[in-house]
Amino acid sequence: MELNSIKDAFDRVTKKQKLYSSKIEEVIDQISQEIEKALDNIQSASSSDSVIDHRSVLSELHTSFHNAAPLTQLEGPQKELNVGLTKYVKILEKSCNPDISKAYRNFDFDIHTLNQIIASHFYHQALFDIGDQFIRDARESEAAAVMKSPFQQMFQILEAIWYHDLRPALNWANTVSDKLSQRGSTLLLKLHAMEFVEIVRRGNTNEALDYARAKLAPFASTHMDDVQKVMVCILWSGKLDRCPYIHLVSPNWNWLYEDFKKEFCNLLDQSYKSSLSTTVEAGVQALPPLLKFLNVMEGKRQEWQTMTELPIPVELDSKFHFHSIFICPVSKEPSTEDNPPLLMSCGHVLCKQSIAKMSKNSTKSFKCPYCPSDIDAAQCMQLYF
Repeated sequence: MELNSIKDAFDRVTKKQKLYSSKIEEVIDQISQEIEKALDNIQSASSSDSVIDHRSVLSELHTSFHNAAPLTQLEGPQKELNVGLTKYVKILEKSCNPDISKAYRNFDFDIHTLNQIIASHFYHQALFDIGDQFIRDARESEAAAVMKSPFQQMFQILEAIWYHDLRPALNWANTVSDKLSQRGSTLLLKLHAMEFVEIVRRGNTNEALDYARAKLAPFASTHMDDVQKVMVCILWSGKLDRCPYIHLVSPNWNWLYEDFKKEFCNLLDQSYKSSLSTTVEAGVQALPPLLKFLNVMEGKRQEWQTMTELPIPVELDSKFHFHSIFICPVSKEPSTEDNPPLLMSCGHVLCKQSIAKMSKNSTKSFKCPYCPSDIDAAQCMQLYF
């Protein structure tokens, strides 16, 4: 792989650089010893009142330097390092083609949408001042900054979580509890569980029991296993570091921090990571094979400008596999607003028109094409991608 060849070349340069540094230290030590020897001769002569010719001492020092030839000793290692650096640069230029303009295509961007994406990226990173300045410089209306306020609220809550203060997070989760329930989210349970553990950590057993009755008991009917694991922590009061459910009692709350951020962004209809950073990261992976192909097609750039899809398969990491549309497995057609995907009672999904045909416009039940379940079209639920 190209990455391996680049790493090998880098390792060779690093090795030569270390050898060169060692040689420099050796030469410096040698010169220092000769200078110290000359100084000792001068000082010993002065202390014994003997007459010494300083010129002869300097002459001997000059002869020592000439015989040692420090510059000559460094020429060889320096030349090897320069050769290694030159080869490394050539490998980089060959493997990492800096001219990415070949992959450019004429495309009419919606500048307003693009500006919103860039501003949203800054707000995703809590760079609110930069986002505001960008909107002003881009001469976007103040309405473009409407996404700023929710992200400010999110980062204020995340900062509190970082310092183990769950009150802002719990207040927010309680206000949107219905939406979280509709999504099947367990965030509110997790927050109550961690607050319960913090009360146990402070040694307030009775307070912890009261909190469990008020906040955890309502989840028992649907999440009994999770509630039981949380309640076990009270048996380890004063020795939580030995509790078997280490993820609950660990002082590292990074997982809770990330879970909250994901749920908050989902309710904003925003991705967990900014669209801009995701696009750039995916583009970095897709660009090398695309540039290779375009190098082969040198002189045929006009064809590239008219292509409606990528001319070669580009493999991206699984984290870039998004399902923004649904293809009906029966009709083989993509879903639309008029023909949305519907979830059947068995858990399989078909498009509305396919279900209408199979159910004779909802006049009778039909069998799922993937399992033997009888399906009532009236019970099918619309899915949103």
